[in-house]
Amino acid sequence: MRNTIPVNETPDVAEVDTEPPRRGRRAAAAPTDVLDLALSLYLRGQRIDLRAISAELGVGRTTIYRWFGSREGLVGSVVARAADELLTSIADAAGGRGAARLLAIFDSFNRALADAPALRSFLAQEREAALRIITSSEGVVTPRMVDRIGAIIAAEVNAGAYAPPVQVETLALAIVRLAEAFIFNDARAGIRGEVDQLRAIEAALLRVP
Repeated sequence: MRNTIPVNETPDVAEVDTEPPRRGRRAAAAPTDVLDLALSLYLRGQRIDLRAISAELGVGRTTIYRWFGSREGLVGSVVARAADELLTSIADAAGGRGAARLLAIFDSFNRALADAPALRSFLAQEREAALRIITSSEGVVTPRMVDRIGAIIAAEVNAGAYAPPVQVETLALAIVRLAEAFIFNDARAGIRGEVDQLRAIEAALLRVP
């Protein structure tokens, strides 16, 4: 390896040039401070509120918009970071080599995502926006996950332990899109959350012996 509250918060016209810095615990907040605070809210199952973050860090909301583009951009960066850290910990702990190692990593990652309390809270609170943030090819999450999954596959290829059936980038995209469909999207098809079936399809894609 998208909580029903409006997601797009656009700054008031007056904020664009005149919003003064707000008092907070930091003299000069940086993008990493915003991301860290937003991540802590997300992991506690709380909605990422730009006004609260702005007040806490003493940085104007227009500055946050400049750094992340929009609230969706910030939330996407948060979700991507949480998923990236989870995937890295799983990959670091995985043994084996080749297709079997890849399947073990991706299966463990899918199951962890399906059970992640923060992700489930996010989906419950902002269902439509959450799906858009998680699965949009124009967002942050999907491209980041494709890159990370691709890097994991490429490491096995470079080690001489795996010969992919298609280009690494194509295989990584297929793995990510399958996981999105099974874990998040396709309730109508009756497959949302069916991680055992997802594992079987990924095994076929990876050509696990």
